Amino acid sequence: MLTVVQAIRSAAFYLVFFTQTAILAIILGTRALLVHRRTAFGWAIAQYWGNSNLAFLRWIVGIRTETTGAENIPDGPCIIAAKHMSDWDIFAILPHSRRPAFIAKKELMDIPFFGRAARSFDTIRIDRKLGSDAIPLMLDDARAALDRGCRLIIFPEGTRKPPLAPHDYRYGIVRMYEALGVPVVPVALNSGLYWPRNGLVLWPGTARARFLPAIPPGLPADQFHARLVATIEDGTNELILDAYRNGLSRPVPVELQGRLEALAAGHPPPPAPPRPTTS
Repeated sequence: MLTVVQAIRSAAFYLVFFTQTAILAIILGTRALLVHRRTAFGWAIAQYWGNSNLAFLRWIVGIRTETTGAENIPDGPCIIAAKHMSDWDIFAILPHSRRPAFIAKKELMDIPFFGRAARSFDTIRIDRKLGSDAIPLMLDDARAALDRGCRLIIFPEGTRKPPLAPHDYRYGIVRMYEALGVPVVPVALNSGLYWPRNGLVLWPGTARARFLPAIPPGLPADQFHARLVATIEDGTNELILDAYRNGLSRPVPVELQGRLEALAAGHPPPPAPPRPTTS
């Protein structure tokens, strides 16, 4: 019965979410044809989009939001590097980003209206089909965004990951760290427990994000990479384990149950096999 009720509530949320997103994308995308820059009106719409979706998640499906550690975000330019499990992550980070410049894959930017609207908000696209050539182009756009006063926001694994799945951090974040010379703020979160990557049903509970102490510029690449991965993964595992111990209001698949029990026993998941550094 719980699954049926949540399926209905989830369908209602998706209807509201996609309808509203489409309408706002058309408004902002059309406006971007005339005004090729960020405006106060456009930013107000973006803030409304993020805040309203957090409200809809709470009212319709019962997902509450808790974000802590914003005091760890430097006042000046920085990179915010977050774990990525669901679209909730974007809504939760947005209010703390001041002037965000998201790093997004090219495919998202090619969506009619949505892509044009995103470009008007300093969004930086990365074309993975270009291979090693994609990083220098992205870095040029990232430098320009920092000069405009943006905070860069990147999901270093490049895609959403289920809770406790083996982590797989791409090399682009290391290149950004070396080239841009600004602090990197790691972000841990547990949203995938409530908004599953490969599931249509959303589950009630408190999704949590935590901004962790910034990693200063100037570290050797290997040392930075190891510190970033350890900080995000340890923080994420802590949030997931805390939620598990407090009880999850959802059926837990066998695979996830095994991972949760292993984590509780002190055995976090291993990383994925290494990928080429040019990807």
